[in-house]
Order: sequence, then C-alpha cells, then structure tokens
Amino acid sequence: MFYRPEDGHGLPHNPFNAIITPRPIGWISSRGASGDNLAPYSFFNGIAYTPPQVMFASTGRKDSLRNIEETRVFAVNIVEYAAREAMNLTSGAYPPGTDEFTLAGVERTECETIPCPRVKNAPAVLECRVTEIVRLLGKDNHLIIGEVTGIHLRDDCVVNGRFDVTRFHPLARGGYRDYSVVTEVFEMVRPGQE
Repeated sequence: MFYRPEDGHGLPHNPFNAIITPRPIGWISSRGASGDNLAPYSFFNGIAYTPPQVMFASTGRKDSLRNIEETRVFAVNIVEYAAREAMNLTSGAYPPGTDEFTLAGVERTECETIPCPRVKNAPAVLECRVTEIVRLLGKDNHLIIGEVTGIHLRDDCVVNGRFDVTRFHPLARGGYRDYSVVTEVFEMVRPGQE
C-alpha cells in the first residue's frame, strides 16, 4: 500500500501514529494564571546533549501551551508503567483551568530551577526553559523546544552509577489506543568504541 497524506489513506484509522512507534511520553507539567496543569504528549523527545534540550509538539492551544507561552518554563515528567492510569486520566479534554494533578491524585512538588510543579515520584524529571516555540504547518500545530536546566532522578532508579530503566519500566505510546512498556534492555557496542 502507498498513499499520499494529502489524498488520504482510505483506512478506518490514520496509520501515521502507529508507524512512528514506540514513542516516549513527556508528561508535561506547567503553571499559569489559571493554575497547574499536567498532560501527556507522545510527540516528545530529546534533541541535543550539550546543552541538553528537549521538544514536544501540541496540536491545539491547550492549557500546557498557554501556560508555557505565559511563563516560558515547563517540566517533563517521565511516565512509568505504575503511573499509566493516572497519566491516561490526565489526557482528557477538560475545561481550561482544570488541575490534572488533583484530578488524577498525582502528588506534586516544586521544581528547583524553574517556578513550576513536577510529579513528585516520577522516575526522572527534566526542568526546562523555553528556547523556542515554532508554529508548524497545519491548522493548529506547535513545537515547543526547551533547554534542560535541572534533572531529578529517583534514587531507586540509579544503579551502579547508571539510570536504570528496568527499575521503573517506561511507558511508550503506539498508534491508536496502543501502549507498550520497556521490560527488557540489551547492550550493543558501536563499532570503534569499547
């Protein structure tokens, strides 16, 4: 099968999200004039090491985007399998100003380098200052890029000097209603490295 996105795919559901999988989930926390917000975004990833930078994309002008435009800061909370139900609850289309931390029973605490809440028991949190917000092609697509100014690692996830994902099993997004979880890892050495 081949199709041009502009012509449509002819399938009952759009396969685009299912093709780009698994995708890490950035559980984005922010704060604005209307209060605290917590929402998952699966168009999320790291984009540079030095300085460390991340990006996520938002379709629509959601509370996360409005808060970030106002304050120029946000936190990326890494989602573990144990938090899947709470994460899913925060993905709902709630009225502006809804506090998803409270709604989902997620404990929050303050970030260290930015005025923003974070998920208290997340395996890792990246505190970010916005470097750029880019309007993308399409009706209402936005790319948010941030420099990481602080990193929290949960103590039980650091083993022998390494951040160990098998300690918390990261949740990933597939297409449609599909999710997956990392339960195994393996190492491969790049050619020329020891």
